This record gives sequence, structure tokens and C-alpha cells, in this order.
Amino acid sequence: MHWNMKKFIWINAVLVLSLVSCKKDLLDTKPYDQQPAETMWGTDNLTEVGVNGIYNALRLGNQTGGASGLEIYQYDRFAFTGQTRDAEAMLQGTITPGNALFSNNWRNLYEGVIRANDAITNIPLKSPSTAARKARFIAESKFLRAYFYFRLNQVWKGVPIYLEPVRYDSFMRARSSEQAVWDVVLKDLTDAINEPELPSRYTSGADYGRATRGAAFALRGKVYMYTKNWSKAAADFDSVRKQGFTLFPNYTQLFKEANEKASEMIFSIQNIGVTGLGSTTQWYCGGRSSFGFNWNTYLVSPNLVDLYEKADGSKFNWDDVLPGYSGMTPAARQVFFLRDNLTATEKSAAAARGADMSKYLTVGNEARIKAAYDNRDPRLAANVITPYSSFSGVLGGTANNQTVVSRFPYRAETAPTLDYRTDTQAFFYYLYRKFVGENNNELLDRAFGPIDMPLIRYADVLLMWAEALNELGDVPGAISKVNEVRARAGIPNLQQADNTKGTYVSGQTEMTERIRNERRVEFPNEGINYFDELRWKTWQSSTFKSGSGVQQVWGQSTVPYTWGGDYLYAWPIPSAEIERNPALEQNPGWPK
Repeated sequence: MHWNMKKFIWINAVLVLSLVSCKKDLLDTKPYDQQPAETMWGTDNLTEVGVNGIYNALRLGNQTGGASGLEIYQYDRFAFTGQTRDAEAMLQGTITPGNALFSNNWRNLYEGVIRANDAITNIPLKSPSTAARKARFIAESKFLRAYFYFRLNQVWKGVPIYLEPVRYDSFMRARSSEQAVWDVVLKDLTDAINEPELPSRYTSGADYGRATRGAAFALRGKVYMYTKNWSKAAADFDSVRKQGFTLFPNYTQLFKEANEKASEMIFSIQNIGVTGLGSTTQWYCGGRSSFGFNWNTYLVSPNLVDLYEKADGSKFNWDDVLPGYSGMTPAARQVFFLRDNLTATEKSAAAARGADMSKYLTVGNEARIKAAYDNRDPRLAANVITPYSSFSGVLGGTANNQTVVSRFPYRAETAPTLDYRTDTQAFFYYLYRKFVGENNNELLDRAFGPIDMPLIRYADVLLMWAEALNELGDVPGAISKVNEVRARAGIPNLQQADNTKGTYVSGQTEMTERIRNERRVEFPNEGINYFDELRWKTWQSSTFKSGSGVQQVWGQSTVPYTWGGDYLYAWPIPSAEIERNPALEQNPGWPK
């Protein structure tokens, strides 16, 4: 069963850690090659346990004492589409190579490499498993090593390469070039693809959640996107399709536990409702009225909300709903987001914050702003809790299921008011709906949600495929791939026949931006957009516009952003690593 399979993988992954080290800090875990062969790889069961330990490295950085900032969905805080309630040195232009973001990622990802290297080297030498099982385990290990090196190369643009068992404290090599790392990743993925024992995909059963040939094709295609080998990328994405992956028909329901095994999910972090083995999205994305008294640390940017098109496929424009809106200061615009029937005290407070109260409607203010979110791309309602929309929450954080409504200013979540309560009540932000459980029946605890976190899904493949085709000059082909995603979402197809419609695409240049926006609105809270912006070199232009920052729903910044410089497109080698290994050369623009 699904539950048992996940439990088997991750409980055994925990077991392997206990075998290799008595230390609680996973980063201090002794490398597997330091263990006696009979302990680590000496039985068929322990061989599988050892490989499961590599999968477990995908979870390094998860923590429940506070948001680590290291989980994949949490990187949306740096992106055009997301934000966090707190100041981030990366976005204020003050981050340094000593920041824990860099050192923790470096060590976590290399920990995954270490575990994979040990398996790839020692399974052929020491494991008594059958030849078929060993071949599959090695292929899985190569896929995982490729994934960890992919993540390293995405941000550091060239790192030291280790392909043999080695202790972390013996890492003393210089950096290899970015292309040399891509070559290693491509070879590992090609080896995995060519291994007959690696299945095309799993649809169910005890091995669901493990690496597959389809996942290897998808990741290899993604690498080709980085190297701008568009033809090979498109071919790999076509191969993913041939493995049987398809879009799930309902976007909203895709992110529910019941549909984790949908044919769209190519490779995911497997979560179960057990402490230490589940998702933290509820805790750090949900508000106080979401089950478990949550912190809404990670928020939706107004940039994302404004990108969602109208139902007819035309661009959304605030001035179409509220004439003159764009000419007002952000502080003045908050008047449109105020609840009906404000008290005298609430009106005075709003005016003091800069709201243009001459435009306030005592009755009808809520309906007027709510209309701005009606008749929009359905993915908006699926991903975001918008002003005056309802949410199936709870009262008291743990019980008493109750529908609440997002209103401002907040009064009370209890009856008869039933406002959606957040952890940021003095401010009015857009909150995530995706990956936040409703009522108290979708998860057992805020710290370990059961919903898997997709790392690669078929919509990602289709939109990368569209991008590759567009780069090759095949605009109609690109349009057809994007339209598969749009059709599932329930919005009109892009087309090149009628230039009077909002769905018209004039050519390759416009199609580039259409594809980028489609990726932005499709993947919020999945840890994709930030890395896209880095790859496209659009991060500065998209995210650091004049007046940018952590923004309330009306666009007023509570924490301003400052662009530090183009050096931010490549992360710095962590200071501690350079101090330990003088052979490492710092990336340009960063202090030595």
C-alpha cells in the first residue's frame, strides 16, 4: 500500500543513518565506506536500506523548529512569484559568502553525493543482491547523484567533482568547470536511461517513488536546457511522454494526497504523516485558521496574482476593474481592500496608513474588490487565498471545522465574524492555498503533512519542451505544448490566427514571455520559479523593479528589495569551505 511503501523507504532510510553513525546531525554522518562491508552492503535488505539512505538525503534541510529556508518550496521566497514575511539578506543585497544558506546547501547536497558514490562503488563489490537488483540500485544511485550535482551546478556554476567514496573532511579538490559538471550529470543520467532494469515508470506497488527512466529523461532534458542544447532537450521530453506520463485532468485536485501517484508526477519527495518524514508546507504556508496554528512564513507575491489572465485569455489589468488604480500610490489603494462597515476607529486607522478613504464604500467595498478575482484563470483560486475568498479552516487551530473568509482589517476568527486569522494580522498579504490542508482531516499535524512534494512533473516537462521548440524557431509547436497545460487549467488556447484576441501570439519573442509567464502561474510554491529566473537571467528585471519588496496585496512594500549586483546570479562558495580548502576559487563579484 501507498502508506506502507513510503513508510518502508523512509523508516529504512532512518535505519541506515543509525547504522552508519551514532551522531544525530546528518551532516556529521560518517561516510558509508567507513563501515564494515557486512554492516552496510552485506545483505540484500541492507543494500536496499543503503540506497534508501540516498533518497533520504533529499530531505536534508527539513526542520520543524522553524523554517530552515532549505526545503525546495521555500526558494520561491526569492522569486518573482513569492516572498517571505521577513527580511532576506539575498533580497536586500547584503548577503555574504558566510551566510548559512550557502554552507548548508553545499554540505547537504554533497552529503547526497557521498551516499550515492558509496552505493555506486560498493554495491558491485560487496552486495549479495541479484544482478538485476544491483543493476537497478546502481541506476537509481546514479540518477540521485546526478540530481544532487544538478542542484549544485544550478547555483554555483562549477563545483569540485567526486565520483568515488571519500570522506567529507577529505574534500580538497579545486572546482571543475560548469560544463564539466554538466558532463558528469549527463553521463550518470544516460547510464540510468540505458539500464534495462530501471523501469519506465511506476504506477503503484512497493517501489513507487523510486527513480525511473522517465525521471532520468526529464532531468537530462532539464540539463540540456541549461546547456542550450534545445534539440536534445526536446527529444528527451518527447521520451518522457513515451514513458506514459500525462497531465492529470484536474489542477486543483492534483495537489491532494489522493492523487500523489497521478501520471503527472514524475519524481517527488515522498512524505508521510509521521514526525520527521512529512511535509512542512502547512506549518510555514498556512495561517492561524489553518489546522495547527500555522505561521504563514512564506507568502504569495502580488506579482504572481496579477499575472493570472482573465477567463477569456486576455491580460488582467487593475484599471479595468478600478479605473485610476495604477495612478494611485500603493498606500492609497488599500481603501479598495477594506471590509464593509468599518468602525470609526478602523476608518481612522486606515486613513493614518495612507488609504484614500474618499473612495471607501461602506456597503459594497468587499464585493467591488472581490470582482477583481472573479472570472480569472482557475489556477489563481487553486493556488492563492485572495481577499474575501473563503477557506475551509478550523477554529482554535485543532478542531471545529469552519469556513472562514480573508478580510481586512482582521477582527476575529470566531463566530459570528469568522475572519481568516493569520500570523501577520497587522498586514494584508496573499497566502498560499496550494499544499495547505483544509479542515482538520487532511493531515495529523502541521509538522508532518502527508502530501508529496513534486520535484518534476509532466507540466514542467511540457513547458520546458515548449521553450526548447520556441528556441528552435518552432513557434506553432511551442504553442501546442503550452496549450496542453492551458487546456487542463481551463483557459483559452494561445493562437496565431486572430490578432484581436488576448490569446494572440505575434511570434518567437512574444512566445518566450508567454512561456515564462505560463511557468510562473503553473508552479507557485513548488521551488521552480527562482531557478528559472536565474537560468533566464531575468531575476533582476522581474523581481527588483522600482518599489519592489515584500508587498501587501495592494502593492505597498513592508520590506524593500535592493539589487546587490549581477554576481547574485551565481552563489558564492561558502566562506567555511574556502577556509578549509584553499584550492576553491570564489565566484566573481563575491568577497574572497
